[in-house]
Amino acid sequence: MFYDKVEESVQYIRRHVKTEPVIGIILGSGLGSLVDMMEDKEVISYRDIPHFPQSKVEGHAGNLVFGKLKDQHLVVMQGRFHYYEGFTMKEVTYPLYVMKLLGVQDLIVTNACGGINENYQPGDLMIIDDFINTLDVNPLIGDNDERFGVRFPDMSEPYSTELREKAKQVADRLGIPYRHGVYTLFQGPYYETAAEIRMYARAGSDAIGMSTVPETIAANYLGIRVLGIACITNMATGIAKEKHSHEEVVKMANKSSAQLCTWIEALLKEW
Repeated sequence: MFYDKVEESVQYIRRHVKTEPVIGIILGSGLGSLVDMMEDKEVISYRDIPHFPQSKVEGHAGNLVFGKLKDQHLVVMQGRFHYYEGFTMKEVTYPLYVMKLLGVQDLIVTNACGGINENYQPGDLMIIDDFINTLDVNPLIGDNDERFGVRFPDMSEPYSTELREKAKQVADRLGIPYRHGVYTLFQGPYYETAAEIRMYARAGSDAIGMSTVPETIAANYLGIRVLGIACITNMATGIAKEKHSHEEVVKMANKSSAQLCTWIEALLKEW
């Protein structure tokens, strides 16, 4: 049973860490430096947790880090799981179920992604208002366990209006420039074609990437509020003239990481 597996993971974690997290954070490619700012850190490798998937992508460390930042008790995912790696959608979102049973109430999810909105430029940070799921799968397909959530969850506010407004207020006060818009999930692992980007632009997409949406769907199902912040690391195919590479994505994400960390740290202070 899926619920039993999640409970086994949670029991292992509780035997090894003292922190009782109320906020979860998922860090995207090249955005892992937030962990350096945490206090009273307790680190567990994914490979040591029963039933937990293991990250395979460069820039994703593969640890659950527990600790405090601005007096908030956190669990931070250093490294996430992607559908294109061959994981099932349930495996991609497995950490969210673990977080829920650990007591997490809110989630901050970050990513490195491509810009579709031509007013954007690499290095921009974007508050995610809504998403488009271009895949024919999602993590809720299959049997439903009412202990986790309802069969047909509402998705009218996938990203908490309250948390988005709070993020905007903090950024305005700190003078951190930001965008806000619609994020589209692309399966990958190949980067999108120019024709695909034109189609998604017509559909109202501002940015595109290979993560975040499955976690957002699962979190909403589990009753966890979500704040999503995307780091625009490159302009999408057909808008950018140069070819894409994962190395460049990680490099640009690293450049934006300091500003994003400052933003999240200040946000946690007012949570």
